[in-house]
Amino acid sequence: MNQGVRIISLGGQGELGKNMYVVEVDEDMFLLDAGLMFPEEEMLGIDAVIPDITYIMENKHRLQGIFLSHGHEDHMGALAYLLKYLQVPVYGTRLTIELAKAKMKEDSFKGKAEFIEIHSDSRLSFNSAEISFFKTTHSIPDSVGIVVHTTEGAIVYTGDFKFDQAAAELYRPEIGKMAALGEKGVLCLLSDSTGAENPGYTPSEAIVARDMNDAFYNATGRIIVACFASNINRIQHVFNAAANSNRKVAVVGRSLQRVFETALTLGYLQVQDDIIIPVSAINSYSDDELVILSTGHQGEPIAALQKMARHNHKHVNIKAGDTVLIAASPLKGGELILYKTVDLLYRAGANVVSGRYKVHVSGHGSQEELKMMLNLMRPKYLIPVHGEYRQLHAHTKVGIQYGLARENIVVAEKGDVIEVSKDKIRLSGKVQSGNTLIDGSGVGDVGNIVLRDRRLLSQDGILTVVVTLKRSDKSIAAGPEILSRGFVYVRESEKLLEESSSLVAEIVKKAGSRQAFDWSTLKQDIRDSLNQYLYEKTKRRPMILPIIMEI
Repeated sequence: MNQGVRIISLGGQGELGKNMYVVEVDEDMFLLDAGLMFPEEEMLGIDAVIPDITYIMENKHRLQGIFLSHGHEDHMGALAYLLKYLQVPVYGTRLTIELAKAKMKEDSFKGKAEFIEIHSDSRLSFNSAEISFFKTTHSIPDSVGIVVHTTEGAIVYTGDFKFDQAAAELYRPEIGKMAALGEKGVLCLLSDSTGAENPGYTPSEAIVARDMNDAFYNATGRIIVACFASNINRIQHVFNAAANSNRKVAVVGRSLQRVFETALTLGYLQVQDDIIIPVSAINSYSDDELVILSTGHQGEPIAALQKMARHNHKHVNIKAGDTVLIAASPLKGGELILYKTVDLLYRAGANVVSGRYKVHVSGHGSQEELKMMLNLMRPKYLIPVHGEYRQLHAHTKVGIQYGLARENIVVAEKGDVIEVSKDKIRLSGKVQSGNTLIDGSGVGDVGNIVLRDRRLLSQDGILTVVVTLKRSDKSIAAGPEILSRGFVYVRESEKLLEESSSLVAEIVKKAGSRQAFDWSTLKQDIRDSLNQYLYEKTKRRPMILPIIMEI
């Protein structure tokens, strides 16, 4: 008999991305997914965000393995950072593992990693629990749900899913397995909440295939399709439509190239060899023979389109007569950028396909699909995961409509410890959680103070004050020299900078006449006095950096 079952979310709660869930059964610890999140607007200069893994590091002797639900970066993108510190096996399906390896190579991972390939019929045995899998429908093949079997009942983690009645063979879910789990008894369901605010059903991929064919048929010039690098289903639709309209396809973008080549090699994309052409060959074909499939840095497609529209892209630029299909929904907070990009595309002479044709649908289930999952699984308890707080709240409402009691649904924050048994579910504490920021090769060395400084620099700029003092009597030998960056235009603000310089000279003279000369007090006096003076004159607060030298 298992003595205790605990569930802890280290990411994916109250946010989209960074999915990482800990399931503890007695002394064994299982990690479900290890995702990253792309930075929010206020995270200036940050490349990616991963969960705080302090709790895992403190308990790494208990960790039995990392189990991946599918190959999207918000579920496996943090692996390179985790496996620097952890030596545990990583379990995943064939495509998921190959994409994870390619991503880790891109992240310059130098250590050793043990990958163990599983399929939906695999069953893994550990001291305290068994783990099994079932196929789900998502925008990438080889997506699975993960089941941790305990004596208290099954803990089911859905991963990302939807139900599409017209799903192609590669994407079909194992509904029979889900129903069998429900028959046997599911103790707790951790279910995807991304589409929980959307009523009804997510439209079928069959509609996208039909409308993309129509859009390709009606386009007269080049077709440029922007999509997420990891949306393999959408990439397949593009190649199918290109084949039907006798067009060649050039793939642009490093992350798209990586995913495309991996999926093609493993047989998860069905593409005729003569359709693919290198980007360097696009000028050898007439416009009505070409499709350019594009994505941007980190798989984000809108940025690449912006560069094309501004004629800054190194391979392809928009010209009059181009047809642009945006086959992706914008990332969180990216709606404004999307509208500006569409505006730029029209200015460059392109026709942007929208409205009449549906060339993109979500890979996540809407309310009726969430209810269907609940009906199949029949869980005693529900923990909505993978969503911002409003989406978790919407999923709670769906759970209540299905028939669960409110007290049997737990909307957890990051770091909450949830204890589950046949008799009860309750919050029983908190572990350290939060964001670890990745900037270049630095992991976790940029914190709130550095971000605050970057924010200040971006708002009012920086003022550097350089003064050289004589060692003997602390009188001014050179300066004060004031350098402005991002604060005022120097040529038009000479009087302001001269007065600031005089103010600094006065402060230094006063400090030199004191009995006890203190460097830190002098620097603080310069900061305080200049700050007050400049705010009175300009209503701006630049960062002030005094540099004092001695000769």
